[in-house]
Amino acid sequence: MAGMLPVAASLQARVKTVPIGIELYSVRNELTADLSGTVTSIAKLGYQVVEFYAPYFNWTVDQAKDVRKLMDGLGIVCRSTHNNASAVVGDGLQKAIELNQIIGSTTIVMASPPSGTTAIDRWKALGDQLTAASDKLKAAGMRAGYHNHQNEWRMVEGKRPIDVLAASTPKDVTLQFDVGTCVEVGEDPVAWINANPGRIRSLHLKDWNPANKYDVAFGEGDAPWKRIFDAAEAAGGAEYYLIEQESDPPGQAFQMAERCLANYRKLHG
Repeated sequence: MAGMLPVAASLQARVKTVPIGIELYSVRNELTADLSGTVTSIAKLGYQVVEFYAPYFNWTVDQAKDVRKLMDGLGIVCRSTHNNASAVVGDGLQKAIELNQIIGSTTIVMASPPSGTTAIDRWKALGDQLTAASDKLKAAGMRAGYHNHQNEWRMVEGKRPIDVLAASTPKDVTLQFDVGTCVEVGEDPVAWINANPGRIRSLHLKDWNPANKYDVAFGEGDAPWKRIFDAAEAAGGAEYYLIEQESDPPGQAFQMAERCLANYRKLHG
């Protein structure tokens, strides 16, 4: 069956230890109210990695240094950040490099395409933009990345934009895989990972099902997680995982983060 791994490869994949983290958008309201307290609570839950999203870009250098000191004290790391498209070009990229280097992040991920990216030529141009960013980041010992949503899977002029981006960027560019959006539009997450060996260095472990949409906790939706983990670790080149929960129910975000982590440990081991 397409997308399936041989038994030997599957067993080898399970042996690999991949750190588990969280995209801090999952606790966005708490993070806005109390950054240090939120990161501390996340570390105490047992998460090993955090990914900061767009608001971090407004930090001063001193704020970034304070965040790095906090993470070092907690034994938690930031491996990548989620950024608006403007943070991956020109002066924005230079600022992103400075802040990411301070907090220890080595991958600057474009979280969504620039406004108006609809026609295939625009997707190809975006690939060129990511390639240019990758060239600059390599000089700093860093990588560029791109994070998919639903639109990248939907056909445009007979092509999937996600395939255009993969083909028009070098292998240095990380294809950060948002699993839930792929599952929502009916695509095969395992086939995508196997088609892009070594490029799926981080995954957003977001679940989905028709009844609860993205309110469902990780591990309680329709994504075939065990097969995804096998493929990600045997072929995809997964370096870390990031739980992402979009619902952020008022006053319950930490409980949901804890529930998702418990489900991850049951499914992944």
